[in-house]
Amino acid sequence: MAIGEAGPRSARSGSQSKRLEETMRGRLGRECVYVPSCRFGLFVALRHWCPPGGRVLMSPVNDDVIFFVVLAAGLRPVQAPLNPFDGSIDIDAVPEGTWGSLSAVLTTNLYGNPDPAPELRARCDALGIPLLEDGAHAIGSEVGGRPVGAWGEASVFSLSKHAGAQAGGMLALADPSLAEAMRAGCDELLAPPRAASELAYALRPYAEAAVRGLGLRRAAWAALGLLGLTERDGIRMPLRPNALAEAAGAAPDLTAHDPWVRVDMHTYRLRSGPLRLRRIRRRLGRLDEVLQACRDGTELLLSTRWARPGEGSRAQPLFRVPLLVADRDAAIAALARRGIVVGYLYDPPLDDYAGKAFTDPSPAPEAARWFARHALPVDPLRAGEAVDALERSGVRPAEPPEDLTRPGTPADEPGTSADGAGAGP
Repeated sequence: MAIGEAGPRSARSGSQSKRLEETMRGRLGRECVYVPSCRFGLFVALRHWCPPGGRVLMSPVNDDVIFFVVLAAGLRPVQAPLNPFDGSIDIDAVPEGTWGSLSAVLTTNLYGNPDPAPELRARCDALGIPLLEDGAHAIGSEVGGRPVGAWGEASVFSLSKHAGAQAGGMLALADPSLAEAMRAGCDELLAPPRAASELAYALRPYAEAAVRGLGLRRAAWAALGLLGLTERDGIRMPLRPNALAEAAGAAPDLTAHDPWVRVDMHTYRLRSGPLRLRRIRRRLGRLDEVLQACRDGTELLLSTRWARPGEGSRAQPLFRVPLLVADRDAAIAALARRGIVVGYLYDPPLDDYAGKAFTDPSPAPEAARWFARHALPVDPLRAGEAVDALERSGVRPAEPPEDLTRPGTPADEPGTSADGAGAGP
């Protein structure tokens, strides 16, 4: 690209990103900074608020990419105990000694189900540490009368999830005076836009529609595997501990951790071009319609025997609804026969996956292990098809062992043992 061409393109991109920021500012009531991805925005936030070597409380049932972002920021992940029924942080089970050692708390809001932000906010205020919110799955969720993302010093959102833009993110700030510093921090780390990447992004929806229309989804994934273009053999990416330990010596350094942070999204730090930004804006314009459909599907899925009984409140527009099933592999196969792909699985928990060399393990890991093993994240936009497929296949609900059932917390319907075996309901 000639130097003379850079200015106009940059101006157009800047104008479009500002419009996206204004849209999200209207939703959250906070200053927003556009970023190319949620993971990139989280790295910028962690680097700003947390000193290198600091300790960050986070959920062990989370995307491994987020774990590697924390490591890339030069921080020590500390795995929190979880509520076994929804994967939220169990504040009461965090030891007092752990609270006093933390530099920050990072929420996950898994599948859109909010972590207890009001209580975490109070804890962080008492300790004088920042609360950072990962709202990738929770762009429409609320907690304590506020949107998720309106409690922490900073929050990050993905526009690839509910908005379906397959690109883009947002960094929201409690202190609007920090916006320019955050933009400058982003500019230091962003890679320039690439014409080939923009073209691929433009063509991707048409290619995906062709694959769906021809029923070639499985064949396409198989071909990618044979060509070595997929980076995961299972749910978790390969840890490669020796290489990861070497990268840790350079932290905080995003580039050193790029082989882990880029998985599933190699454009995560690429500056967005005008075409990408236009499509993101169109998708964001339809967000309310999508959120309402997600809320309707969530209500249906939460009324089934595989879901934890509701508490009578209005359903959140969850990105995925974690049904609790005895045999998840069988349930996944039943949905696959209807063309429903199950993704966003986070099993095993991060402390089991990474080990003590890279993280402090949870003091009460069994709840996270049980949830990670039995959670079946179902797309609420296909709720009716999914319920019918699970019913016809005889998928059984999972029953938690007694030591995970706390007083006042309703358990699922009986019918299985702790490991998923046993008679049906």
